[in-house]
Amino acid sequence: MDISKLINNKVSDHIIHGIDLLFFAIVISIKVIVYATQISPDYLYIKVFYPIVASILILVSFAALFKGKKRMKFLYIMDIIVSIILVADIMYYRYFKDILTVSEIGNARLLGGVSSSVGSLFNIKDILYFVDIIVLSFFIRKFNKKTPSYTPTLLKRFLTFIFIFIIGFCIDVKSVYAVSQEQPTLLSSMSNRIYLTKLIGNLNFHAIDAYNFVSTKAKNLEPLSDERKTEITNFLKSNNQYTTTDLKGSMEGKNVIMIQVEALQQFVINQKINGQEITPNLNRWLGKSLYFDNYFYQVAGGTTADAEFMSNNSLYPSISGAAYYNYSGDTLSSLAKELKDKNYYTAALHGNTEGFWNRNVMYRTESFDKFYGKSSLNSNEIVGLGISDRSFLNQSIEKLKSFKQPYYSFIITLSSHYPYDDVKHYGNFNVGEYEGTLMGNYLKAIHYTDEQLGTFLDKLDNDGITKNSVIVLYGDHFAIPKTNADQLFKFEGTTNTNDLNWINYQKVPLMIHFPDDKNSGVNHTYSGQMDLYPTLANLLNLPKNYMLGQDMLNTSANNKKVIFRDGSFTDGKTYYCSSTNTYYDIQTGKTIQETPELKNKKVEYSNELTYSDDILNHNLLKTLENK
Repeated sequence: MDISKLINNKVSDHIIHGIDLLFFAIVISIKVIVYATQISPDYLYIKVFYPIVASILILVSFAALFKGKKRMKFLYIMDIIVSIILVADIMYYRYFKDILTVSEIGNARLLGGVSSSVGSLFNIKDILYFVDIIVLSFFIRKFNKKTPSYTPTLLKRFLTFIFIFIIGFCIDVKSVYAVSQEQPTLLSSMSNRIYLTKLIGNLNFHAIDAYNFVSTKAKNLEPLSDERKTEITNFLKSNNQYTTTDLKGSMEGKNVIMIQVEALQQFVINQKINGQEITPNLNRWLGKSLYFDNYFYQVAGGTTADAEFMSNNSLYPSISGAAYYNYSGDTLSSLAKELKDKNYYTAALHGNTEGFWNRNVMYRTESFDKFYGKSSLNSNEIVGLGISDRSFLNQSIEKLKSFKQPYYSFIITLSSHYPYDDVKHYGNFNVGEYEGTLMGNYLKAIHYTDEQLGTFLDKLDNDGITKNSVIVLYGDHFAIPKTNADQLFKFEGTTNTNDLNWINYQKVPLMIHFPDDKNSGVNHTYSGQMDLYPTLANLLNLPKNYMLGQDMLNTSANNKKVIFRDGSFTDGKTYYCSSTNTYYDIQTGKTIQETPELKNKKVEYSNELTYSDDILNHNLLKTLENK
């Protein structure tokens, strides 16, 4: 036999045998690259190619262990799984501007109630991720009818696996190690997911996330060390020390009416379109209240529920998933609990189903006496996800009148919920050039809600309820996803679309109305939802033992801070964007270099997030309260 012909046949057999592996690697690489460009234009740079290729090589290495039909089936299943992960990530990013994690998959139980929201996040182009899967199904059926002409031995398959796996593994280890040296806590806390995926690639991110999820569950079974408990306890004590006590106890014994408004953002306040005020009623009430105009939402994956959680507990949201699910069994020193200890009647009211966001469980944990949800109210008018704000707020007035005083009522509106597509109920508000756009629909929705809030607040005033009540009203989270940032920037008339400008539009209004319109004015303190409870605790003379936020009325200029769940922060002078690892001077709008002081703040604020995680993961307040 001709030796050269034999060698050529052997080489040909090996090439043919490896074509499926090569094809898989190329297809997945293309999908990941396309995904990356959708997440961020600057996602792809030379260093991230190495971990992306490495993660794909590891998948290919395991496929090499199989032969024939089994290998084809393995590759096909991996293709489907990777495609689903990428599309799920993209849809999640369009709304949350973040990467999906294992914990947040638990929130999928909510999708049945917000199918319109989910549907609006799906783009027809997403189908392209599955085109190859559909085409391949035809070829696989053809392939399964044939018997392969060449099948390598188990030893050869194993050696191929080892060879490919070691290459991929070594590249991955090098990339991950570099990250661990640059930012030691990033891999464990995953507080900055987008930035992390830019360093290690999407597939590696999900592998590490799965590992962290399992290891965290295991670690949480172990008690915190005494040293860690002492460290957290000392921080809580120092965090709640103030040199001034402005308005301390001034609202003690008053009713508390707190209203969380769905998707209310500050950029609509005192703003007009076509000569019409967008929020005329809120503008009027803000004018006779204490109005905080540098107040940020700090929500994470739990969005509305996170806003509730922070405002009522002054603890940070869960690092992944929603605190309302993850920590519904914890002991909490909530606003409702502390007021209940002062003989307040406490009630939550919302026009959606009781189980949505696990409220029916969490409100009991937070010590509310009663939750008036959809089944407790009259569903005589539905807008979007539940009872219309008009009907809901009218019914809420009647409930308030029946409550034993003093009371704390926590009211959550609903009609202005994304994607704002129930426009037939929003009235004939003229949005001009924005007609038919997401921005236009939002403006109609929030104008409708403003009208209902105006009627509600005026009734409280006319019925004399405001004479003995402190009224708190704030927005829960963003209205316009970053995917539609162009519409927001156009509305604001700006061409500067950097991260600093974006975060400046992520403020939500906060007003505190005092009896007889006292203490009205504008407070420019940089603050966030974590700071609401400590501020109310000062006004109502409540204990402040377990709060991570700060009293907005008594925080010194040097201690101001707004920390976001992704590790970004601002102190009123500087804004740090964690996803790009960039610092901005707020006054000039220019990027600045990291200083030792800023680096220390970044570490300090990252530690604060982990303190909150430890408190919640280990139910630490139960231990501290029992001391």
